[in-house]
Amino acid sequence: MTERDVAISLEDHELDELDQFLRAHARENETDLLLDGVHGLLTILAIGPDPAMPDEWLPEVLHAPFADEAQGERILLLLAKLNDSILGEIDAETYEPILGEVDLEEGGIALSAAGWCEGVSRAIDLRASAWESRLAEDAQLMETLGPVMALAVDEGVLMAEAKFERLTEQEYDDCLAHIPQVVSQVAQYWRVHPASEREKAGSGAASSEFRDPPRRRGGRWVH
Repeated sequence: MTERDVAISLEDHELDELDQFLRAHARENETDLLLDGVHGLLTILAIGPDPAMPDEWLPEVLHAPFADEAQGERILLLLAKLNDSILGEIDAETYEPILGEVDLEEGGIALSAAGWCEGVSRAIDLRASAWESRLAEDAQLMETLGPVMALAVDEGVLMAEAKFERLTEQEYDDCLAHIPQVVSQVAQYWRVHPASEREKAGSGAASSEFRDPPRRRGGRWVH
């Protein structure tokens, strides 16, 4: 049994704790990732062309010193646990994205993929060369990512060249429902078609034009 097989997902109270820490330390006028964004970031790094070590992705998540050693140890433990749980959940077919909530003008709440998609954009940027090369060459990967791309365009995270109509509520919900399947398929894609050393070694920003706009949707985490 591998370490991945025994990885345990965070309990709800641990997700709450991490969520509260990230919210308390989010910088004003910055697009710092909250819990949903961190989950999107770690998900795509875990399933993508080249795994990233914590020293690469932690600067995307943490932006200030910890209050003390105990706090640092606790938050790093929670982040590591969140990261380690992702591949195990995918293999067990229990993966679900951590999404935000947005208050509706007419009352009630709706799920939002904005933060999760922001995290996806940061992960793609960290492995820009491999993603850029493969997306340009393999229509299968682009098609597989379709629901996530549609959500990213709808939220303004992905700037598309062509003008698209906003998704209807039903279309948005359908794309949300497809995220676990997309994540599983992308993970399988990179396992079957691993990135070459040339793809890994390249540099430059991804031409898929993911950007980090002001946060339009958000909210507390929900499963």
